[in-house]
Amino acid sequence: MRHLACLGLILASFCSFGQAPIQPLRQSAQVLVVGGGASGVAAALQAARAGATTVLVEATPWLGGMLTAAGVSATDGNHRLPSGLWGEFRQRLHQHYGGPEKVSTGWVSNTLFEPAVGNQIFWQMAQVEPNLRVITGYELAKVLVKGGTVRGATFANAQGQPLTVTAPVVIDATELGDVLAQAGVGYDIGMEARRQTGEAYGPDESNRIIQDFTYAATLQTYGPGQNRPLPRPANYDPTKFNCACSDYCQDGKAGSDAQKMLDYGKLPNGKYMINWPIAGNDYYANVIERSPAERARVYAQAKAHTLSFVYFIQNELGFKNLGLAAEYPTPDSLPFMPYHRESRRQQGVVRYTLNHLMHPYQGQPLYRTGVAVGDYPVDHHHSPHKGGPSFDFPKVPSFTVPLGALLPARVNGLIVAEKSISVSNMVNGSTRLQPCVMLIGQAAGAWAALAAQTGQPPRRVDIRQVQQALLKAGAYLQPFIDVPAEHPQFAAIQRVGSTGLLKGRGIPYQWANQTWFYPDSVATQRDLAEGLADWVPGFAPANYQPTEPLRPAVAAQLLGQALAALPARSPLAKHRPTWQKALAQTTSATAPPFTRAHLAAWLDQTLQPFTTLKVDWQGQFSGR
Repeated sequence: MRHLACLGLILASFCSFGQAPIQPLRQSAQVLVVGGGASGVAAALQAARAGATTVLVEATPWLGGMLTAAGVSATDGNHRLPSGLWGEFRQRLHQHYGGPEKVSTGWVSNTLFEPAVGNQIFWQMAQVEPNLRVITGYELAKVLVKGGTVRGATFANAQGQPLTVTAPVVIDATELGDVLAQAGVGYDIGMEARRQTGEAYGPDESNRIIQDFTYAATLQTYGPGQNRPLPRPANYDPTKFNCACSDYCQDGKAGSDAQKMLDYGKLPNGKYMINWPIAGNDYYANVIERSPAERARVYAQAKAHTLSFVYFIQNELGFKNLGLAAEYPTPDSLPFMPYHRESRRQQGVVRYTLNHLMHPYQGQPLYRTGVAVGDYPVDHHHSPHKGGPSFDFPKVPSFTVPLGALLPARVNGLIVAEKSISVSNMVNGSTRLQPCVMLIGQAAGAWAALAAQTGQPPRRVDIRQVQQALLKAGAYLQPFIDVPAEHPQFAAIQRVGSTGLLKGRGIPYQWANQTWFYPDSVATQRDLAEGLADWVPGFAPANYQPTEPLRPAVAAQLLGQALAALPARSPLAKHRPTWQKALAQTTSATAPPFTRAHLAAWLDQTLQPFTTLKVDWQGQFSGR
């Protein structure tokens, strides 16, 4: 395993052999990323590509976190939203295996892969970035804070060798929010009462119950005479797995048969991901605030539970040809880390709740500050245990995470990513999945690079600058599934959609929720008038025919009426002369009606509302 750990250290010129005296190591960079998981590797790649010198420190020898080092190599969600680095990673998987159909091997996902292959791809992406130094094998020791500002962190490896990294911007991409806790950022754990979030769903009273975590396993199909049987685990009890599948259900419940249960996470090359939620290897324990040693003791218990489940698969279900794959260079052939579904959730400048996610165009317009798209439903894993929830989860459309959810309310110099962003417990059930978490990391990296390069704290960086950097990197701001990145009006639609001048239509849909823009549909007068009502509350245009096709001259008239009705104190009023002059050039009454895509492009070019209209953390237009 030493060669894998050194692979990361080579990038920082730290890998040494023999018994040289232990010396303290010091590094400085513009951006420090703590944690090389799904968010961390994306954050580091984006920051480095943006030109910021970046150091990524990860405890394990692998990059990718829950996607690789935790063995959850079946991605959940965003199949039709191949945004940014998530889309790039998926494309590299397609290239490695020979096409999309080669990774659509199990029924839980459209994209399944071997964890070691995912790790290899992330390393390949990291090694070509000259601004990125990756250091593995170091655990977080202490966050460096001075005057309410995070300035770096110290680490130590298994031999006690210290490492100090200083940077003006630090990204917490740890699995459990350990950096933000040490930095003094307020946070929540568990479920909030409905009165605390304003949501219609959730418990009457707050509690500290979190979702189960899972120590996954990767199994391999072995040929005749090459079986890899596990020894019977101590305290093995097959009744713990009763009704994991219909082939072993003493209660007579219907459900997946044993083969279908395995095919849930069927990977390429005869392997299987064992991350089964129904009487399987989910494990309940709350280790978030425990010490590393205490966490390790609980993880050992979770590992034993998973090994019992593998033994159950081999012996009770009869799959003796399945054994642990030689996937991970670990003594027990299990992943380096468990799959955590919940973390600390920081108290940020905004908290993203179900109200925002379910109804983005009603109330607080946080969608205008969106930076990371997702389409997964609200999905929690709760094994039966005392005090567990019994409520239903609501149906939601696809969504975009607001930038302010990544920013602590008061602490400076820190951006929070992974699963520790400022969301309600309910919303965490949707934002915690791998593609969305990668995109949260990419947003954090783009933001950190801008802050470091301009010498500003992250909270002073213009939100629109962060969004524009993400657009340039091929990331989505709004979750429009019918406008792919290669669409000729993609950027214009994303920009105008982020102002609300044109809106999408969200649809809850099974396990891949949707938001449609309908770019090829003929635009109607209502399409534009509804957006203008955000500018001028109660806007009632004259000679308005809502269902009629929208021609350029009529669009100019509607905009002119809205500009004339702007209150003098509106932050938009100062732009009125410039916009009126631009609109005066749109005079042709015979031009054909706009499609919605061409209307977005015309609005983007004529008014430039995305760059002209600054927004604050609440998504409101500001006078800046």
